[in-house]
Amino acid sequence: MTPAELKTFIRRTALALGFDDVGVARAQPMDEERDRLRAWLDRGLHGSMAYMANHFDKRLDPTLLVPGAKSVISFVHNYFPAERQPRDTYQVATYAYGRDYHKVLKKKLKKILHAVAGVQGPVQGRIFTDSAPVMERQWAARAGLGWQGKHTLLIHPRRGSYFFLAEWICDLELPPDEPMSDHCGRCTRCIDACPTGAIAPEGYLLDASKCISYATIEHKGPLPDSVSGRLKDWVFGCDICQEVCPWNRFATPHSEPEFTPHPHLLTLSRRGWEEMTEEVFEEIFFGTPVKRAGYEGIRRNVKGAIIN
Repeated sequence: MTPAELKTFIRRTALALGFDDVGVARAQPMDEERDRLRAWLDRGLHGSMAYMANHFDKRLDPTLLVPGAKSVISFVHNYFPAERQPRDTYQVATYAYGRDYHKVLKKKLKKILHAVAGVQGPVQGRIFTDSAPVMERQWAARAGLGWQGKHTLLIHPRRGSYFFLAEWICDLELPPDEPMSDHCGRCTRCIDACPTGAIAPEGYLLDASKCISYATIEHKGPLPDSVSGRLKDWVFGCDICQEVCPWNRFATPHSEPEFTPHPHLLTLSRRGWEEMTEEVFEEIFFGTPVKRAGYEGIRRNVKGAIIN
């Protein structure tokens, strides 16, 4: 196959497996991101996520992760649910409704690699999905899959922002895609709606230490003062900046059975959350991203949300 034909083959294979889009960027150092990342870390905007400061050079140069890499292939997978929790209960970010996306997406990516090997022969590379020092949103933006919005999430004009990202960094030299222009314009809805002021007034910069998602998932110990009393019913993650984004009016429900939530999640009342036993927690959230917080973490978050 020619490089263009192989790129088309990869895209068709990915779409057949349930991915929504595929884009390609050249594997080269992200020089323009270096100063921005360093400044973000130096200001402590990563909170207690010390791992964000690890492997600094690898985050910026994919050839250090995969020697000989020529392309960074980015994949998009929708997770927008057909049915959501009622508003009169404690909330879980929609990305965490179903089975852990790391496992679901990696299984699909391995099938793509197997298919490519069948037509191209052995390919050197590694697959990633939010599991290594890879700047996913930046690579996806370079690959023409959207632009980083003022809330720092990736936005696509026809599908919004409710999607997962995954990457294949490999030695295939494929035709790169053109980046997409920014279409946030003068809109400040995500900035205005954030209850903790985690998004900078001018946008495009997130103080993770003030973010509800960070506080309810990543942060250990008591909830930070920056979010205490401001959880707005969120007990795992937060979708506020996505909910108010005008581009998400174009979001459509996913078709991945593994992302379907446990039926009890959609009927769980406030009282059910407040009186939840560890056994019920395990039943509802087994195999989902919510397990990352753990039972005690969810209890802490529920208690914090009660303050609201």
